[in-house]
Amino acid sequence: MPMNTSIRPNLPLWKALLPMVLLIALLFFNVVYVFGDDALSGSNQFILLFTAAITALIGISEKVSYATIIEHIKKQISITSEALLILLMVGALTGTWLSSGVIPAMVYYGLGLLNAKIFLVACVLISIIVSLATGSSWTTSATIGVALIGISKTLGIPIGMTAGAILSGAYFGDKLSPLSDTTNLAASIAGTDLYTHIKYMLWTTIPSIGISLLFFIILGFTLETPESIASNSFEIDIKNAFNISGWLLLVPLAVFILIIKKVPAVVSLLFGALLGGIVTCIAQPKVILQVTEASVFNAVSAYKGVLMALTNDISIPTTNPLLQDLFSAGGMQGMLGTIWLIICAMVLGGTLQAIGALNTLSNAILKIAKGTAGLIASTTGITILTNVTASDQYLSIVVPGKMFKNAYQDQKLAPENLSRTLEDSGTVTSALIPWNTCGAFHAKTLGVDVVDYAIFAIFNWVSPFMTLIFAVFKIKIRALTQKNS
Repeated sequence: MPMNTSIRPNLPLWKALLPMVLLIALLFFNVVYVFGDDALSGSNQFILLFTAAITALIGISEKVSYATIIEHIKKQISITSEALLILLMVGALTGTWLSSGVIPAMVYYGLGLLNAKIFLVACVLISIIVSLATGSSWTTSATIGVALIGISKTLGIPIGMTAGAILSGAYFGDKLSPLSDTTNLAASIAGTDLYTHIKYMLWTTIPSIGISLLFFIILGFTLETPESIASNSFEIDIKNAFNISGWLLLVPLAVFILIIKKVPAVVSLLFGALLGGIVTCIAQPKVILQVTEASVFNAVSAYKGVLMALTNDISIPTTNPLLQDLFSAGGMQGMLGTIWLIICAMVLGGTLQAIGALNTLSNAILKIAKGTAGLIASTTGITILTNVTASDQYLSIVVPGKMFKNAYQDQKLAPENLSRTLEDSGTVTSALIPWNTCGAFHAKTLGVDVVDYAIFAIFNWVSPFMTLIFAVFKIKIRALTQKNS
């Protein structure tokens, strides 16, 4: 049936705000007082659906039909269909890049670059490598981040500084990697393609990471540290678990070339996942035997090992507990929680749009925000506020993205302006809030309180200010009619 677009144009502001207030209150209680960083396991998803139900009742009371609401929900879910496929491919790729030794090799060679005086800046660079390869700040924190915290303790470097450096690099990759769920989500919500979004973010992200690197270089040379890093077993343990070779790095290189050539993301990631599976069979027969618990390496055990890496949780045995997270991956199954959350968020977003709530809220804000700078500043403020109140990184992208999308179109601004602002202010600030799922996760994983590392997470602080500077001085603000380049 064709979509009924007769949405109530004058929904009272208090009725438009009611679902948002309910959502924020329930999520805040859920994350802070009940589930903590485990809230993404399902409770937050139900709250999104519950809020959508309340929103639908408000709409029905305003004469918006049930059929109209369902049609808008269908449309919103269909918009994210490619992003959901990409997330599945990301899970598959992460699994085979672990089993093939690609990710361990990147970490191994990265650790070899460490030097005491440049330890902090090396933490940033290594975290950038891992987060670009995995597309996840959480994975970076839980893998190489934990190892780097352990090294910093042996050096006597404050772990708050180290954690700040790790997260600065981790969120650089989380923003720019085509494997990142937030990167795909922001592009999808704003209505731009993935590669255009990443390319446009470079303008604000490169200066931000440049400032961060300069800070940690200066800080590193002012700290009193030993001349060399104490001997550690990380490299030995990685080599004991995997056959490490430089040619393994050709796998991510091949995928990055495809990405640069603008091969569709789903195709590039599928190719990378399958290539990782092939390399697993060639380079890591021992890993296949460990994963499958088979006694003989043959075609059947190889097939089973690769399929397990693509789809399920796998864990490579290690005697070093600091590397256990690095040697674990969830495959496509590990992405289902994020996919579940996105679908539920789209249900809420479609319902809010169907009853006219987003139009009412954006119109109220636009009466205050004047011009392009005012619009981008308002987006930045609301995005950070959503991170603080709703306590979830994904919602800080979804909710403001849905609120402001039409406003950007009305001001003839290309959607990549919105997607960049969402990531500059939403993705990165989530780690600075103790009760946000990201802040809670990183604090627990690294063993460093948010208040101890937040001041040193320079990239996470600089990014929202950078996007405001670009807006005020009208630097790289793309018009809607301008062709992508």
